[in-house]
Amino acid sequence: MNTIQHWIDGTAVSGTDTAAVFDPATGQEQARVALGGPDVVDTAVSAAERAFESWSESSLTQRTQVMFAFRQLLVDHEDELGRIISAEHGKTVADARGEITRGREVVEFACGLGDVLKGSFSDQVSRGIDVHNFRQPIGVVAGITPFNFPAMVPLWMHPIAIATGNTFILKPSERDPSAANFVAELYRRAGLPDGVFNVVHGGKDAVDAILAHPGIAAVSFVGSTPIAKYVHEQATSHGKRVQALGGAKNHAVVLPDADLEFAANHITAGAYGSAGERCMAVSVAVAVGDAADGLVEVLSRKAREVKVGPGHIADVEMGPLITKVAQERVENAVATAAEQGATVVVDGRGLKIEGHEDGFFTGPSLLDHVTTEMDAYRDELFGPVLAIVRVDTLDDAIAVINANPYGNGTALFTASGEAARRFQRNVKVGMIGVNVPVPVPMSYYSFGGWKDSLIGDSPIHGPEGIRFYTRPKVVTTRWPRPAQQVAAGFNFPTSS
Repeated sequence: MNTIQHWIDGTAVSGTDTAAVFDPATGQEQARVALGGPDVVDTAVSAAERAFESWSESSLTQRTQVMFAFRQLLVDHEDELGRIISAEHGKTVADARGEITRGREVVEFACGLGDVLKGSFSDQVSRGIDVHNFRQPIGVVAGITPFNFPAMVPLWMHPIAIATGNTFILKPSERDPSAANFVAELYRRAGLPDGVFNVVHGGKDAVDAILAHPGIAAVSFVGSTPIAKYVHEQATSHGKRVQALGGAKNHAVVLPDADLEFAANHITAGAYGSAGERCMAVSVAVAVGDAADGLVEVLSRKAREVKVGPGHIADVEMGPLITKVAQERVENAVATAAEQGATVVVDGRGLKIEGHEDGFFTGPSLLDHVTTEMDAYRDELFGPVLAIVRVDTLDDAIAVINANPYGNGTALFTASGEAARRFQRNVKVGMIGVNVPVPVPMSYYSFGGWKDSLIGDSPIHGPEGIRFYTRPKVVTTRWPRPAQQVAAGFNFPTSS
């Protein structure tokens, strides 16, 4: 059986402990992954520190040339990488290729850093004195990433970190680790020097070692809110910069003037795509007034039409969940919702796929008459369950969203510009879609929610990514003529 190794300083590094990697479509173990701890993390940091000495002094041209080559390799190998992701995560190959495409957009943003990194210059701020500023890399940085996007989420981090002159250590999820090693090989082929990009596999031991290591200057994290809070607390206590993105409970509001077929099409895809294992998944549809009955009718029909099966089959729309534990958690949540008074309109529990009876499959579930006190509303289920909450007015819908502890993404389906403007100004959420169910920003904007969806104040990629991976310098200069005498003063300097 294949063992997925660490990737440090341009070579595979074995480990003593390993863990199973499953095929979610069959439920069978398909590989082992090495598990690292403090020793492996320290080895990776030492390699990254050595590489930083030269990489941080490399030209911007050299760095962007690597990014251009890396970007083309992602294009050339998109299908292969997509199949690697599908085999370990369970999502469809088409969905995996979609996440690669969105991640590649950050690489394209990194290819254009020559313009973004330009500083500013102020001439003659005082007599004979000029001021300019520029940004420099901060050193060895690390990313701790979740299972649900094994390519895209790391790509939100390392292209910007590397293009700005840092070296990077990636700790991916041990549930689907192969994508990280594949990306490391693409970087090698793109001409990235050894030690600039490293991969350490592992669980909590590896995470804790990263958070405490004095050689790591910054940590980026995407995952659940409790772990995001832990990462932020531990890393900041060790003097590190931290990006910590947490969980979500994303609402899609449907007004009576919305095209219900259009809204239901997009909400269905947003709720059940990737089996709901997305931090931007639509998990709550808020039906306003007269929209409710019609919306539930259309959503019910569309949920039953979703084709579920192994991710490598071309016409499949939704694959299995990542683990047996995840499958059981989601199906138990549907049962609990029924016990608490929700109407189970579509029940996805107990789904068996012929030839894959041991796979971690559950079908789409649709719950109506859900209240904000129910577990199905309050918990981040991270599965293909869509809850319908009924309210009377748009302002009631906004109040529901604002009372929720999460503030990652939200959407409004309407034909009214006034309603859309009121919604986007009044909801306390970081990313908003109008007739767009999954409003993930383009790479030249930054990704990040509000409230418990973002711990601290550092969103990811785009302008905030540049700021996070660099620090500024401001230089004040004077070049007097040789014969010119400039008096020095003991008072605090002022401009004149």
